[in-house]
Amino acid sequence: MTDKSALLLLLQRPLEPAFLPKDDGKSVLIIPEEYMSDRYRPLTEDIQTRFSGGTEQEVPVRKVAVPDVSWAEVIDRRGAFSLFIEKHRDIAGRLIDLFIAQPDASTLMGVGTALRDRLNPNLFQYAMTVAIQHRPDTKDLPIPSIIQLFPDQFVDPSIFPQLREEGSIVQQEKRTTIDIKPNYTASDREPEQRMAYFREDIGVNMHHWHWHLVYPGGASREVVAKDRRGELFYYMHSQVIARYNIDRFCNRLGRCRPLTNYREAIPEAYFPKMVRSSSNRAYPARAADTFLKDVNRTDNDTVVTVNDLQRWTDRIHQAIDQGFVIDTTGKNIPLDDVKGIDILGDIVEASTLTVNRKLYGSLHNFGHDILAYIHDPEYRYLEDFGVMGDVTTAMRDPVFYRWHSNIDGIFRKFVETLEPYTTRQLGFAGIRVNSINARINRPNAPANVLLTYWQKSQVDLAAGLDFGPRGNVFASFTHLQHAPFTYEIKVTNSSGSPKRGTARIFLAPKVDERGTNLKFNEQRTLYIEMDKFGVNCK
Repeated sequence: MTDKSALLLLLQRPLEPAFLPKDDGKSVLIIPEEYMSDRYRPLTEDIQTRFSGGTEQEVPVRKVAVPDVSWAEVIDRRGAFSLFIEKHRDIAGRLIDLFIAQPDASTLMGVGTALRDRLNPNLFQYAMTVAIQHRPDTKDLPIPSIIQLFPDQFVDPSIFPQLREEGSIVQQEKRTTIDIKPNYTASDREPEQRMAYFREDIGVNMHHWHWHLVYPGGASREVVAKDRRGELFYYMHSQVIARYNIDRFCNRLGRCRPLTNYREAIPEAYFPKMVRSSSNRAYPARAADTFLKDVNRTDNDTVVTVNDLQRWTDRIHQAIDQGFVIDTTGKNIPLDDVKGIDILGDIVEASTLTVNRKLYGSLHNFGHDILAYIHDPEYRYLEDFGVMGDVTTAMRDPVFYRWHSNIDGIFRKFVETLEPYTTRQLGFAGIRVNSINARINRPNAPANVLLTYWQKSQVDLAAGLDFGPRGNVFASFTHLQHAPFTYEIKVTNSSGSPKRGTARIFLAPKVDERGTNLKFNEQRTLYIEMDKFGVNCK
């Protein structure tokens, strides 16, 4: 095992000590005594002897100078970690920079092993994963799926006793798959439950987690400042909202109503029925008709008021109306059609790239915080944040889509101030598209009729069952799937020479939830990008 591939062992079974066997008991880290926690340091020799026996390979960890990370230990090891909380985000950024700064994979392995059992596991996993993806010498490593590391953030907790029972009693080759029941968070009496298959889908919530790995909100500029980051923040979330609204139409539900009135009760309730494995405490619920409240959390220094949200919203709208934003030096920066949407995205999110945090605040992030702490805004009842405070769970909540519909509306207001594209900008001289069809891969299949269906897939949750059985433990879950299909695009090139172009395929609804035809101006906000690929036109 190479030094860099050994880094992946640090991500497995995140709540277990690093010295316990990994890879289903095949590998064990041989750790310097100095790296052991205070509880296990006196037992180092006994531990190494006990757990190294029976494994296929021992992975020695190099002894290196251990950096002082007392600033990161303020996040309780068994507490909750959130990228929407400013203090947590700043700590994560510093830890990412620390990991990236290590000169080689061997040193990173030593530092990571020394810090792993001292830090919050969600913080460590996030920072190490971001660092691995951004280091030239480790970026090719296959990052394990987040559901395999923290399954508690994705599935019904009632299956975990069944998984542990199956894994502890039944031999590997005779184990059966445990089924995760769908629609376990509410009954059919709740209309919004028709969208539970979308909101609680494992894949869509993993996507949200992965987005924040690729686009971390805090760290060095080299990590944060990716090309068109702010614009893509808008586009990605806009696409999610468009798809969500299309599915709402399919389920006879109206379009998601933006959360623009911060003083109005929120009628949508959400009872997640999920348990944090690190603390064994449930994610708090939100009752129906709850109001946004000022947040003053002494546990993590999160202080934000509803007036703050309104003031930042008003200032951003004013900037769009004026056509410029003001940076920290008082300079006007134009919101033009080239960089305007990118600048606006960095302000609204807000990442460390915002041009003026003091003036425009952090609307998106603090909106998540206020919604996440709506049940206990002053830490009176010692409750952690709800699902809106975690990137792996936020998309489960109906209010996520209301909040992001509000954010999307801000961007769309700006887009409508821009000049329309010209025919020349949209055209491709010498290239004519004659016809476009999509056809599922079956004999005699009709054109433009696609097929979707429910599919059951399996996932191995063994790597996330801390202190649980070794070997594979599978769970099955139900999700939406589509039959494979092929695009048929007929193009004529009359330019006289080969051309290289890009095909973008979009899908949009024709009717709303009542079956009423949508006008084009309504449709254009509901187009979802199906595919994008390069084309050689001969």
